[in-house]
Amino acid sequence: MILTEAENHFAQFGFEGASLENIAAAAGLSRHNLLYYFPSKEALYRRVLDDVLTQWLAGMEDLSQGQDDPAQALRRYIRAKLHSSRERPNGAKVFTKEVIAGAPRYADAITRRVTPVLKAEVRAFEKWAREGRIARVNFTHLMFIIWSVTQAYADQQAQFALLLGKPALDASDFERAEELISHLVLSGLRATAPAKG
Repeated sequence: MILTEAENHFAQFGFEGASLENIAAAAGLSRHNLLYYFPSKEALYRRVLDDVLTQWLAGMEDLSQGQDDPAQALRRYIRAKLHSSRERPNGAKVFTKEVIAGAPRYADAITRRVTPVLKAEVRAFEKWAREGRIARVNFTHLMFIIWSVTQAYADQQAQFALLLGKPALDASDFERAEELISHLVLSGLRATAPAKG
């Protein structure tokens, strides 16, 4: 309950604007009770980011196994990233705000936790390229592009919904995004997407 409210407040107000008093009140606790579980605002903030990153990395590790068909693996990965943006937009926004600010409170964790997984992903792509299953491109930047475009469906969903003339994005919008992003990525890699059904 504390983490959910903290995620909501950090997403809306950022680290500086969120207060332990307001987070505690939203969770039905006193500030003193909240501090029993998390000794500082920074500790609570880092725990929210840890949870978001753990969910994100779980999807990344599936791709890095390198044993699936590249098209299926990439589709599954893109679907998981968009699902995370849809189901946990506030967590994605907290992470984005931290990164946009230059990662002043979380750079160490990003470097320590993301770097080895990204390297494993690049090795999986390199293996597929050596086998002639995909075209050789800069795979690190390919991952940056996939992360950015899927993350946009959390960070900019209000704008996207406004431009689509609807109150909020719905499941069909995320399905369309998945199809298009997958098509663009797979076309760029000259991989053939498996037929649906």
